[in-house]
Amino acid sequence: MLTALEEDRIRVAEIDAEIRDPECGTIKLASLHFEKFRVQERLESYKYPVLTLPNEIVSEIFVHFLPPYPACPPLTGIHAPTLLTHICRKWRQIALATPPLWRSIVSDGDISIERQAHIFCIWLGRTRCPLSIEIPGQYLSARHLSQVLSNFIPYRERWECLKLSDFPTSLLTSIKGPIPLLQDLFLELDATCSKVTFRDMPMLRRVTLNGYAALSVTLPWAQLTSLAFLRVHPSECSPILQRTSRLVHCTIDVRCDSQADYPGPDIELPYLESLTLEGVAPIGYLETFHAPALRSLKLPEKFLGPNPIISLASFVLKSGCKLQKVRSEDVRPVPEGSHHSALATVKLYFRGRDGSGVADDED
Repeated sequence: MLTALEEDRIRVAEIDAEIRDPECGTIKLASLHFEKFRVQERLESYKYPVLTLPNEIVSEIFVHFLPPYPACPPLTGIHAPTLLTHICRKWRQIALATPPLWRSIVSDGDISIERQAHIFCIWLGRTRCPLSIEIPGQYLSARHLSQVLSNFIPYRERWECLKLSDFPTSLLTSIKGPIPLLQDLFLELDATCSKVTFRDMPMLRRVTLNGYAALSVTLPWAQLTSLAFLRVHPSECSPILQRTSRLVHCTIDVRCDSQADYPGPDIELPYLESLTLEGVAPIGYLETFHAPALRSLKLPEKFLGPNPIISLASFVLKSGCKLQKVRSEDVRPVPEGSHHSALATVKLYFRGRDGSGVADDED
């Protein structure tokens, strides 16, 4: 059964069709126009429920339309916040008055540099919030990347999250002065000889670096609580890890040509609670970590050598930690009763080479 609103919409379409009929007489035409006016009045007087919501509620709904911060929505298209300004006048006013809608900005290599600069200027003018900036450099020349970065440098005091991927190290030298709000930094740099030092980042806590970034950039390491390395050799990350004494979470994607014994230095991380190791590492790499507060460990079998349980027990005894959970992938079946006493309180989860998972307390 049609509602009165639907019936009126259908009637307007019918009236329009009758008005276009060339055989429609003058008197009937006037009658149709009058009827359409009355029906249109009823339609315009209808209050859509969503339009009766308080502006504050609508604004909050708009924010949830976007990816969770600090992820960035696209600059254009149906998933861009600009879409919300095209629905109706009221929604446009609410969207323009909602600063969080415009705080996350990602460069798009499919859009011309000039148009991007125009969009950046508009969005930055609409938000007073701390900013999440992402510049992927895969498809842009160094000259174009420099132009993109220059749009954001005047706003560096509002940067909260910064992600630069496939980015020339040399362009980082254009970032000068304090970045007081920056908390999260992702740097995936290219192979250049440039060296860059950033010191005035008092809020920086979370950092992700690839191997070239680890060799090129100096940061206030001592204040970090979370650090991730992408595709690094142990020699590239060890000097940094020796200076990050406050780390709580650490992920290392190790790339090593040889699995020979690792002669590297021990790494003291007194507050580390979770450690994730990935990739290919030399024998004995795990044992270089001294982490007495460690609670969670995730790593593939090859980090544990031929005797996973013995290696884990040795690591626990050396670190003096009280591990609660260990997850390891691609491991061979662990013989029943082979658990070491040092692992009595540890939740072990091994994922086999066939994809099956077995926990140590399963029946």
